[in-house]
Amino acid sequence: MRKCVLGLLAGVAGLTLAAASASAADLPARAAPPAPVIAAPIFTWTGFYAGLNAGYGWRSDDRESVVLGGAVPGTLFFDNDDDGGFVIGGQIGYNYQIGSFVIGLETDIQWADTDEGNAVRFVPLGAAGTFVPGRFDNNLSDWFGTVRARAGVAIDRVLIYATGGLAYSDDNTGWAVGGGVEWAMPAGFLGSSAVTFGIEGLWLGFDGDDNDNNGLVGTFTPVGGGTVNVFAPDIGNDDNDFFVARAKLNFKFGTY
Repeated sequence: MRKCVLGLLAGVAGLTLAAASASAADLPARAAPPAPVIAAPIFTWTGFYAGLNAGYGWRSDDRESVVLGGAVPGTLFFDNDDDGGFVIGGQIGYNYQIGSFVIGLETDIQWADTDEGNAVRFVPLGAAGTFVPGRFDNNLSDWFGTVRARAGVAIDRVLIYATGGLAYSDDNTGWAVGGGVEWAMPAGFLGSSAVTFGIEGLWLGFDGDDNDNNGLVGTFTPVGGGTVNVFAPDIGNDDNDFFVARAKLNFKFGTY
């Protein structure tokens, strides 16, 4: 009797396993989970930045020839050739992007290779003698800075903007206006996720920067002696304007 019961149980167990195997074979195979989709970060101009710049500046000369009368008649000839020199410096700023529009504020400090003096010649009228030019200086500093607002339009990773604001040096203030274009470099350029390169032009003006010698431009000694000082009258607008073209490299912080 026991053998019969054990045999029956073994048979039922075998049938159950066979049925389970057949049912499992009919089930569909389980698909692997889909790979996660990682969206590329969207570039924005919003954020703080800092960088370096270098370029060249051209200064205009507003002095003209002057005919003198009085004790020393003659004509003063000033060097009217515009002069220039290299500029180099750094800048920091902040941009905020609203749709395609970008507004911001930037300040910079620049070293400028400006000439310290202008050439001058004196041709006396009706009297032979010797003219010894003094140092006809301008007091334009060899450094300047600006604080400017910026506003422009972003076309993806390209920013076209206008800028304007205050310019200053060690003893003078003026204005600065200009514009430029800036490109965002590919991610990883120079080891950073957000590096921008730009080209910018600025026109700057400072008031009263020309004559630092109260008009004294040299001395004239007529034949026979009697050296006298030669002065230039205060004419013209006495402004000192110059244009700067420079390349800029910026590193953005905090945003892609």
